[in-house]
Amino acid sequence: MQLTLVVPELVWPEPDDRETFDAFACPGLNTLIARSRLQRRAPQSFEATLGDTFGLGGSVPWAAFRILGESSAPTAAGADPCWLCADPVHLRLHQEKLILADASSLDISLDEAQEITAELNRQFADVGTFHVATAERWYLQLAGETDLGRFDVPPLSIVAGRKLDRQLPETPEARHLRQLLNEVQMVLYGQPANERREVAGQATINSLWLWGAGVRPAANGTSATSSATSSAGNFAGVWSEDVLTCGLGRAYGIPTQPPPDDLAALLSQAAAGSRQLLVLDTLQRPVQYEDADAYASELASLDRRWFAPLQKALASGKVKQLRLEASTAYAAVAWESSRSEQWQLWRRPRPLAATAQALAKGEG
Repeated sequence: MQLTLVVPELVWPEPDDRETFDAFACPGLNTLIARSRLQRRAPQSFEATLGDTFGLGGSVPWAAFRILGESSAPTAAGADPCWLCADPVHLRLHQEKLILADASSLDISLDEAQEITAELNRQFADVGTFHVATAERWYLQLAGETDLGRFDVPPLSIVAGRKLDRQLPETPEARHLRQLLNEVQMVLYGQPANERREVAGQATINSLWLWGAGVRPAANGTSATSSATSSAGNFAGVWSEDVLTCGLGRAYGIPTQPPPDDLAALLSQAAAGSRQLLVLDTLQRPVQYEDADAYASELASLDRRWFAPLQKALASGKVKQLRLEASTAYAAVAWESSRSEQWQLWRRPRPLAATAQALAKGEG
């Protein structure tokens, strides 16, 4: 089996925080990457790393792909609509900067989501239709041709839990989007659901993160993005709980399912000699919200169930080739390895803190 493993935020983003790094136990990962070839690119989002994995380039319609991964996908009205992710968020001002909390930290109920989007649909029927896929993931289907489908806003993964200078770019292309968002925020301010949340001591849903605009790709893999078909088609299976990853897999007709518990289970289920894509995103939220304890716990679990067994499976030849992709604060990095490299015993593992410091300095 050849495995591409994508782990967003694999390396804790504070290289000089030795006390925190000393609490991270990942001997399997340290050995695995010490005996791998490192490639690095400029820092980029998790979504962009996924796009590279599927051979996508340029402006990617993330919303349209993500919808394909939803278990209850919104039903489009009309052919080839333009979709946006319209994810609910809470913004608060701190020291002249905005801090954004995404829906994963807001505990939004499905009833609240449906109540709020129903009001948005009453107020903005001329703009399009808001849809609720889950309490945390909302979409906007634009009505007809509009400049709202042409703008460049970073994915939610880049901004969740972080400080922003401003919510939207000050570009001419985003002018209509800024106007819409200002009006949406005014509607949200007076929502009964938000008033109830405030009384209950919960953070309100006071804005949306609008991103990933684009036209839905074909679901059968024949015309989603022709330049990517050969690259994506090389995967025999996609294993992930991430909705966007599942949507990308389904767009190209690749069997998609949740990850098994560990490498042994994956090896027992995947066809021998096949090329598989596995996405494990459990480190992403702890890094976004600077939760070192949660990161340490998830990293230890990944090391026990995946990294250490992968190192041994490579050395024994059960896994022929591994490409470990990670979007990090330092760079977009990839470690490639095969059986012969894992037997280079003179390449000694080093602590994760040393890896982080080397990456921060632009080294390997």
